[in-house]
Amino acid sequence: MDLGLNGKTVIVTGASRGIGRAIAQRLAAEGCHLHLVARSENDLTALKNQLAGQYNVSVNIHPLDLALSDNVHALVQATREADILVNNAGAVPAGAIGDVDESAWRAAWDLKVYGYINLCREIYPVLQQRGGGVIANIIGIAGGELHEFKYIAGTAGNAALVAFTRAMGGGSDADNIRVVGVNPGMTATDRLVSLMQQTAQAKGLSPENWRELTRDMPFGRPAEPEEIADLTAFLVSERAAYISGTVITVDGGLSSRGQLF
Repeated sequence: MDLGLNGKTVIVTGASRGIGRAIAQRLAAEGCHLHLVARSENDLTALKNQLAGQYNVSVNIHPLDLALSDNVHALVQATREADILVNNAGAVPAGAIGDVDESAWRAAWDLKVYGYINLCREIYPVLQQRGGGVIANIIGIAGGELHEFKYIAGTAGNAALVAFTRAMGGGSDADNIRVVGVNPGMTATDRLVSLMQQTAQAKGLSPENWRELTRDMPFGRPAEPEEIADLTAFLVSERAAYISGTVITVDGGLSSRGQLF
């Protein structure tokens, strides 16, 4: 299926690892020119070299902390030719209400919640002036689908981003802009794999056998980053031209069980 993405220019935040990296690779394979954003310049440089060597696309990197509003503004000014924004940066610590102190809560939200919102606010008028575009927010099932006591900061932040995405996407059609979201469930990113390996070792298993701990997950496994990337590529493409204000969950049915942890 031709997604009609060849030649499009895309900003991908949180691009150096995990889901963001998989999205960048998928879009490069579709012929998209990329602006990759993350805090680690070394990781971004390695990814740029890989993608530029493998695909006939331009790749620019922006080693920025998007928790800082000035960096958000600078990024948009440097990428005004972009057709598509994929917000993916940020991680929120686990813990119940008494486990996450104010500084940790605020730091996490500055990147994952306000970072998304501020980047949308900055790029929306640019897309508006250019005649349209697409914004995709990668959010998460905690808050997006489930309300978890032991992940309260992430649950509350993600719930806000889901509402934000739906509200924007419900009116952005007037400016020929689509706003969509993806709620990934448990996904086999480097971070999750490392945690699972540590858990396996603590249980007396070889770290390499961490997948033995995933048997109770839907289909006996977590999602792969590439599966999230495939959906994201479709959603930002011309094949999804009538989808806006929608957030799609990719969790194998886990949230329908009613419990994340």
